[in-house]
Parts: sequence; structure tokens; C-alpha cells
Amino acid sequence: MSISHIPGRRSAGVLRIGSLTPTRKGGKVATIPLAPRTARAIDLCVGEREEGPIFLNRDGSRRLDRHAATRIVKRLSRRAGIEKTISPHSLRHSFITAALDAGVALRDVQEAASHADPRTTMRYDRARRSLDRHATYIVATFVAGASR
Repeated sequence: MSISHIPGRRSAGVLRIGSLTPTRKGGKVATIPLAPRTARAIDLCVGEREEGPIFLNRDGSRRLDRHAATRIVKRLSRRAGIEKTISPHSLRHSFITAALDAGVALRDVQEAASHADPRTTMRYDRARRSLDRHATYIVATFVAGASR
């Protein structure tokens, strides 16, 4: 992920990050909205740099690679007292599962996860066997609420 993926990052020194626009597999450009705290963290990480990778290694000489990112996630999880092994993929899995549990539409979660096939996203849905998430119950609740 490069600084060039941050559209209109600064305007007269004012924080302007609201999204990232990375190029994904197959040359597809995606727009990823950022939560305000995430945008602020990225802005702090980038500082005054105008080009190059967003995340640098410890001495700032190279792009942070996936192995270093994994080490950082594992170190932070240990510091937080989490005994289970946590990886960057664990965080991705947690995001997808939390979005589905929160009721975000499957299509929206699929897009956020960059899954080409909705069946891939559905594998993350732990509560898919829960009857109260079945379409029949959701429609019945909707209709009951509309009739009041």
C-alpha cells in the first residue's frame, strides 16, 4: 500500500484522508473508506512523506513486509494478554465475521473482503444456522413492526 493510494491526502496541511484507492488483483481499483481513527493513524504513520509505502520497517528503509506485519500482530496480541495465536488473517476473519453478525448485507461484506464469490464470504458466517436470522423471521419482524 503506497501513499499514492491516498486520494487528496492533504489540502493546506489539513488532514484529508477518508479513503484508500489501492489497485487489487486483475488491475481492479477499489475505494476503501476509512474510519476516522484509522485515517488518523495512517496520517500519523505517513507524516510529511509524499511518496513511498505507507508502512515502513523499523529503520524506515524499506516497505513493511507481510512477515514483519505478522510479527507485529503477534507481539501486540501477547501484550494484550491474548493467549490464542493471532495473525493478520485472524483480524481479517474477525472483521468479516463481525460484519455478518452485525447484520451487514452479504453482498456488502463480500465487496469489503474482496471475495469474487459470495460462497467464500458465507463460510465466515458462524450464525447462518440461527433461525432468527432466517429470511422468514426477518420479514415477519419487519411486517409486524410495519403494522403497528
